[in-house]
Amino acid sequence: MSSQTITADAAGTWKLGDLPVHRLGFGAMRLTGSAAFHHGTPSDRDRSIAVLRTAIDLGVNHIDTAAFYFSSLRSANELINSALAPCPEDLVIVTKVGPYRSYDGQWGTSARPEDLRGHVEENLRQLGRDHLDVVNLRRMPQYDSIAEHFGALAELREAGLIRHLGISNVTPRHLDEARAIAPVVCVQNRYALDRPDPDSDELLRVCGEQGIAFVPFYAVAGEAAEQGATTAHDEDVRAVARAHGASPAQIRIAWTLHQGPHVLAIPGTGNPGHLAENVAAGAIRLTDEELTRLDRPRQVAG
Repeated sequence: MSSQTITADAAGTWKLGDLPVHRLGFGAMRLTGSAAFHHGTPSDRDRSIAVLRTAIDLGVNHIDTAAFYFSSLRSANELINSALAPCPEDLVIVTKVGPYRSYDGQWGTSARPEDLRGHVEENLRQLGRDHLDVVNLRRMPQYDSIAEHFGALAELREAGLIRHLGISNVTPRHLDEARAIAPVVCVQNRYALDRPDPDSDELLRVCGEQGIAFVPFYAVAGEAAEQGATTAHDEDVRAVARAHGASPAQIRIAWTLHQGPHVLAIPGTGNPGHLAENVAAGAIRLTDEELTRLDRPRQVAG
């Protein structure tokens, strides 16, 4: 399919609280290198800045990032600040807090509730902003409950440092916990065509009922995760891609968006060509028959 004139509005819109965004956004993790974190080769700075500016030109107004998205040379937040400041009025930047990495790239002790203000202020500093549009609490496995952490973020929201709150890497009961404390505008969980997950399926349903955005991560990467986009596409994905003159990655993005009007896609890349292809995937309309075919592995696993 041609991606020359397709912009992010082709995917439709949703609201994160009172902030309208196109459902096809951009994940900043891959801006910093050939693979996330310190796994690959650091990116070319000018190229990464060009990718961000091109994303805005293509109508992307939702960027997902975090202070712990950095490689040995590049910081996603710093690149966003350098490329886009002053930010367009309609641009919504979503950050996440909780995990911690030291400057040498090692994962450190995850935040305690009292540490979260420092995490928020570090994102503010790197992005050059006086408040954050949306902050996701990324649940760390060692914490069974998120109530204390989410409560700390709710206090920062009341103080005006954060506009809206979300949660990430959670189960349905964590959503119940959070909503008892403060409004939740988005849930960000790992979710992909070829990765059945009953908890995330239930969250997808509940979020739709409650008007909360569901934002899958690694939807294109699949099992490759932070290493980058998967090349392990089954024949059903490849056949649907051929029918649309699209790439398998585009079909994975389109499938993600077809999971509900409240589902947002945030594919990331440091490649300008891949960026245009990702945005163009928002215009792909899959038939019921194609969706049934693509869902087959999930149904078998279920």
